[in-house]
Amino acid sequence: MSPASRTLRPSAGALRLLEARTTSPASVDVGGYVAAVMAHCPYLAPSVARGMTGWTVYEAVGDAADVEAEVFCAGVQAAEWTRPFTSRPHGVLACENIVLVGADSAVMQWPHWALKHLYGPVGLMVGKFTAREQHADRSGRRIPVPPVSFMPVRAAVRPRDPRFLTATPELASAVEEAVDDGRDIFEHTSCEWQEIKQWAQRLPPRR
Repeated sequence: MSPASRTLRPSAGALRLLEARTTSPASVDVGGYVAAVMAHCPYLAPSVARGMTGWTVYEAVGDAADVEAEVFCAGVQAAEWTRPFTSRPHGVLACENIVLVGADSAVMQWPHWALKHLYGPVGLMVGKFTAREQHADRSGRRIPVPPVSFMPVRAAVRPRDPRFLTATPELASAVEEAVDDGRDIFEHTSCEWQEIKQWAQRLPPRR
């Protein structure tokens, strides 16, 4: 049984699937945003051109605790989808995006923190962007404002990505040395969200 199938419990209905994985979502308008972000990310244009950037769209319809749990499950599903591609030609371009319509940053916080620490050691990066929030890149340039809240799960670029993790040096080292040996991420830990959240809360804080 795969780690994803062990982790993904039956849905409580807190996230409603609006659109299954696609490279060109119809339920949300992200085309202009993606085009604008290409100026900041040299990997995005070739990823889109090769059909390696996927989008799955959900709507948050339950209470915050249930949404949070299902966001984590959706993240695991995206990560396990991405893992096999990272060892293939052009695997560095693999990226899966989990769109969360109607969700705020709070329901992404702990799932994002747990996922990035679980999957960093096997060579994945997990991000989070909140709709209409303005940020700047490392050069001080304004990053395009996302029209929707979403979590990207992508292949790590080992020479580059540890520089984005200076606030979490242990994770930066894990990403830099990452090897995906096919391990079951949950072999030595629970696959229940509440237990994983407690584990994530005990991780070293950002410096």
